[in-house]
Amino acid sequence: MAYRHGVYVSEVPTSVVPPVRVDAATPFFVGAAPVHLVAKTAAEAQALVNKPVLAYTYAEAVEALGMAASSDWGNYTLCECAYSQFVLFGVAPAIFVNVFDPTASPVPVERAQYAIANKQASLGKNALRWTVGVYSGEDAEEATQYTEGTDYSLAYDSDGNLIINALPGGALASATELYAEFSRCDPSTVTAAQVIGGYNTTTGKYTGLELIEACYPKWKLIPGFIVCPGFSSNSGVAAVMAAKASSINGSFRCMALCDVPCGTGGVLTYSDVTEWKNTNNYTAAEQVVCWPMVALGGIKFHLSVQLAGLMGKIDAESEGVPYASPSNHNLQMDSAVLDDAAMTEVTMTKEQATFLNGNGIVTALNWSLGWVAWGNRTGCYPGITDTKDAFIPDRRMFQYIGNTLILSYWQKVDAPITKRLIQTICDSVQMWLNGLAAREWLVGKPKIEFLESENPTTDLIDGIIRLHVYITPPVPAREIDFILEYDVNQMDTLFE
Repeated sequence: MAYRHGVYVSEVPTSVVPPVRVDAATPFFVGAAPVHLVAKTAAEAQALVNKPVLAYTYAEAVEALGMAASSDWGNYTLCECAYSQFVLFGVAPAIFVNVFDPTASPVPVERAQYAIANKQASLGKNALRWTVGVYSGEDAEEATQYTEGTDYSLAYDSDGNLIINALPGGALASATELYAEFSRCDPSTVTAAQVIGGYNTTTGKYTGLELIEACYPKWKLIPGFIVCPGFSSNSGVAAVMAAKASSINGSFRCMALCDVPCGTGGVLTYSDVTEWKNTNNYTAAEQVVCWPMVALGGIKFHLSVQLAGLMGKIDAESEGVPYASPSNHNLQMDSAVLDDAAMTEVTMTKEQATFLNGNGIVTALNWSLGWVAWGNRTGCYPGITDTKDAFIPDRRMFQYIGNTLILSYWQKVDAPITKRLIQTICDSVQMWLNGLAAREWLVGKPKIEFLESENPTTDLIDGIIRLHVYITPPVPAREIDFILEYDVNQMDTLFE
């Protein structure tokens, strides 16, 4: 040690480590978006494919992904997600992954005549702006090709139609017609395999659901839900969703919100939902199984999408702690519907809706509070009745506490195993658990212990310590019974 002379100060690590905040309700949406509406070139459009987008506002999501008319949300599922999350429920943030490549297999549209009205001509929806050619006539040899920026400009309207605008001073300024040829994209070509995605060993890139692995390294965010509307009714997609939900980055966990199909070829009556769920193996503890769809103002939404927003809204009321069930809380809807062109209404009694709940299915019910989500059970119920797995809020609380412990004490990995290390972790965790219990987000007296029986010497000398955490999240009061009795003894008061 160097020679010292004077007064010095040193520091020791704080004996209590504050927990890292974990947002348990950040949704990870995978689907198709009309990215051609925001991309000006094919290269820009391709760059928006399989690129995770983090958005905190509706405007931010629209700017990054585009927004289609609600009538097209069946193809552009991420538009439904953005609208529900930000506009209907007002919760943020959300992560979006678009798997639709508008440049892949475009459909050529032969040169044809288009009328100009009010100096505008419409090429319709899904037209790709970078493929447009505008001409004076139909004949390829004799017609003159007009110049973008001089004779016309291109822009999409609010419904997604590509509009040719005649510019002042250009060749089309006084024209009443024009000829155009271009290509359209086809979002209906998106497949379940694209949503599932994978890892390309050649390019070293992840796609589809595999991109959930990028969320924490990129933004230090752990998704709370995986949602793939329109695709989660595919058993292959749902299985991968559940697998990813049970292990993100090899450490974290979340919930997979899945829909039972209720369109053509799907489940059209409540009595058939249970059989479909079991046959297609939607039985994981990390899955929430939903049926049917819901509608608001004539616009259809997947129940899984609205459920993600609803749980985020409920969590926000308890500082992000997911201890409360979404059941019996209001959805943004005015009817339950099937996924058909007529939007056939689904009418269920309380008994029918509760039958679905008893088989691990969440539905919508119009009862004393209006339209509410109805059901507390995860997909594993009734096959598995373990409280921590079978109740949605309890499963989420175990995930929330587990994820928080991992993030908070990762900084202690590879520290020397000493009494001080163990005591610091135990004291810090105990203080945090006590805070959760004080607010009744946990029941009773949670505790953490370093037990000799769980820490044999062979493990300790191998660098392994185990800390046993005892927690009791509150379970939903799914049944409240009042017992009424006629008390004949009260007749005696007539003689008083």
